[in-house]
Amino acid sequence: MKHSKVKHIADYIYIAISFFLLLFISSCTRSKYDFIIGVSQCSDDEWRSRMNEEIKREALFYPNLKVDINTVKDNSDEQIKAINNFISKGVDLLIVSPNEAEAITPVVEKAFNNGIPVVLVDRKITSDKYTAFVGGDNYFIGKQIGTYIADRLNGEGKIVELTGLKGSTPALERQKGMNDVLKDFPSIEIIATADAAWLKANAEFKFDSILSGHKEIDLVFAQNDRMASGAYEAARKAGREKEMLFVGVDALAGEKFGVELVTDSVLDATFIYPTGGDKAIQVAMDILQGKKFERENLLSSALVNAGNARIMQMQTSHIKTLDGKIEILNRKLDAFLMRYSSQKMFLYACIVIAILLAVLLFFVVRAYWMKIRLNAELSRQKQQLEEQRDQLIDLSRKLEEATKAKLSFFTNVSHDFRTPLTLIADPVKRLMESENINDNEKFLLGIINKNVTVLLRLINQIMDFRKFENGKLDMHLSEFDIRDCVKEWAEAFRTLAYRKHITFRFNAEEGDYNVIADAEMMERITYNLLSNAFKFTPENGSINISVCREGDDRITMKFSDTGVGMPAEHVKHIFESFYQIDVHHAGSGIGLALVKAFVEMHHGNISVESAEGSGTVFTISIPVKQDGTVTGSVDRKALLTNLKEGAVVMADQESLKAESNNAGKKDVSKGIVLVIDDNQDVREYVRSLLCNQYSVLEAANGSEGMKLAIANVPDIIICDVMMPVMDGMECCRRLKAEPRTSHIPVMMLTAYSMDEQKIKGYECGADSYISKPFSSELLMARLHNLIDNRKRLKDFFGDKTLANTTPLADADKGFVEKLRRLIEENIGNADFSVEEMGEQIGFSRVQLYRKAKALTGYTPNELLRIARLNKANAIIKTSSEKSISEIAYEVGFSSPSYFTKCYKEFFGENPTDVLKKK
Repeated sequence: MKHSKVKHIADYIYIAISFFLLLFISSCTRSKYDFIIGVSQCSDDEWRSRMNEEIKREALFYPNLKVDINTVKDNSDEQIKAINNFISKGVDLLIVSPNEAEAITPVVEKAFNNGIPVVLVDRKITSDKYTAFVGGDNYFIGKQIGTYIADRLNGEGKIVELTGLKGSTPALERQKGMNDVLKDFPSIEIIATADAAWLKANAEFKFDSILSGHKEIDLVFAQNDRMASGAYEAARKAGREKEMLFVGVDALAGEKFGVELVTDSVLDATFIYPTGGDKAIQVAMDILQGKKFERENLLSSALVNAGNARIMQMQTSHIKTLDGKIEILNRKLDAFLMRYSSQKMFLYACIVIAILLAVLLFFVVRAYWMKIRLNAELSRQKQQLEEQRDQLIDLSRKLEEATKAKLSFFTNVSHDFRTPLTLIADPVKRLMESENINDNEKFLLGIINKNVTVLLRLINQIMDFRKFENGKLDMHLSEFDIRDCVKEWAEAFRTLAYRKHITFRFNAEEGDYNVIADAEMMERITYNLLSNAFKFTPENGSINISVCREGDDRITMKFSDTGVGMPAEHVKHIFESFYQIDVHHAGSGIGLALVKAFVEMHHGNISVESAEGSGTVFTISIPVKQDGTVTGSVDRKALLTNLKEGAVVMADQESLKAESNNAGKKDVSKGIVLVIDDNQDVREYVRSLLCNQYSVLEAANGSEGMKLAIANVPDIIICDVMMPVMDGMECCRRLKAEPRTSHIPVMMLTAYSMDEQKIKGYECGADSYISKPFSSELLMARLHNLIDNRKRLKDFFGDKTLANTTPLADADKGFVEKLRRLIEENIGNADFSVEEMGEQIGFSRVQLYRKAKALTGYTPNELLRIARLNKANAIIKTSSEKSISEIAYEVGFSSPSYFTKCYKEFFGENPTDVLKKK
């Protein structure tokens, strides 16, 4: 508001000063001119018309100045003649906007060599023989445009560029600036570039040709708004204007100009390219009057989009009104001053000055009172902020108390889990030793046993962590050789290293490594750090452990890997309780917090060094001897057994590449199912359910799954949501965006049952959701239904991305095509019946029923209803202005209630709920 008030004050002062200057200038007799400036314009478009108006208006402020403007219509030969004519007339200074840099350079150099100062506006020549330049920084504007495109397209997309006249410096510089930015975004591709010579008609013609050759365009950048408007018109005629964004340059205000095109949503954005006519006259007069001037005068630019276009319109409209008032004042004063003497003009000037002073005084007083009110408002807001701060502090305290209560409850529940898990674990082991079970039953029992081990270890960690937080975790000291123990513990991970093809080394210098410490805690530290290292180190990486003495009183252990590493912003938080780098990294978030707790209980310290993509190094330093009573010797066998159980679980969860990427062994006679899940047990279990009916492919993350899907084109994909490298949501989105896999049904598996996540999954293109833990019967039923429905519909609805599994004869193809076209033409006709459908095709009702059922698996009525439901679903997802009843009638349902019933049966949810969610 304050800025707006100041702007209004400036407007009033501007009018008053203009009025006074016009009075003063008009009072003088214009018998001769001190200076003559020749202006050579290369074009007569609206942008240059604005520049000419600014030149004329600015010239009013300089007495005895004559400005002679000559305009050519984008013709270099005509412009050369015009400049030569100015030279022959002996003008005092030339203002030139070159049509083409190379063609106009010689004649500009001729004027310069003849001693005539030359001010270039908007465009430059190919030499430095000019006096000054006024215009926008086209290279910088190009960089701004490149940055905007990269941000708007989120770093990927296909764009078309329409350039100005070939050889003009703005076109070259804008293109260079944009390309210099976009080269850092390899996923943004300039698929076509055309020279439209700054003209709307040329742009419309050339972009029409580009549209026919490119089916996918995300954004069109034109080097001025006229070309952008022409490109939009071509896209509109082709019915594709909604598929892409249009960006221009100039941002002129007025009907059908840049700013209005943005407000009308024709252009997504435009960039202000200032005309600079007033600045050109100011620089020219500084040159002619011998004043100091800048040789390069670059004008500022700014982005105009939907967020500020309306304000720009209001401001420019206001400025235009003021300009009009100034022009009216100029004309009236010229006529008026011819009738009155110079004394009366002087009197009027004095009155204007007095009014100006009065207005200025009024606004100064008003601004003073406004400042007082604003200060009072700021004080009130400050008080409110202080109150809010106190409320936040109180809320934080209450939240901390609630968190502690929840954590205590969770710990108690975790404690209760140990008894049933123990009762599960031992019977499972006994069953596995039985000789009366088959291999499949052993496989299922193995999965149970491994996951019981994982749960028990996790529960133990939670309980130890809570004991530590409550100060109830005790140390049981014993004397042992830490080098030998760590080496034995590390060997438990050797199988996992072989499975993942990881180079695994243990190094220790010679010396005495006897320590007094809690051996079980040291084993837990070793297990947690090694399990993290193996989890985040890819195949063919390396993991190293080193143990060494530091002087006489400390032992140092280092655990280093060549894994994915961590960004710097996460490194400082990884020892915090329940902290996770992101939701795609599985784990409880207490492992490293517990490691740090154990190290601190040993009066040691732990540090971490990590960089994204460069691996991680954990360094632990503890005293050789801990103060306290040694309670006994170390049961190394028991500790090694515990650690081996955890390491074996991790090893079993890793599969060889030949097992997971088993595409080469698939049975081509069966349907293909791709299972994407980072948990090997889940993949193995799903494979055991499906292997008798389908060829099953496996992938451990979304990235691997994408490659297998593209290479093998499965019939259906079962994909977990939470995975490292690439999660299920991103994988599904990419699968649906890839033409080779967009038709494949995707069934999502999730451990979360929140509607928000399901909505996000459906928005990414998921066809079905199953929550973990899932029923095998439900999984099989959903899978069969998705595959069967896809097979039935793909021929009828023309899924061109699928190869027909049952080729149709030419006559059958003609029947299906005719039936589909007939349904599409009558989809909104509620009275369209099967009899009428048969009459138009030439079949009886019975013949039509049997033929449609045989070829598509659906009756004619069902096909018509499915087409109407799909049409309604598309309208619901793209329109927020229509009610469910309106949509139902639009697609041919005679009853909204019947439409709602059919929609819910077909899509599994109420259409009103879908509309509300959107």
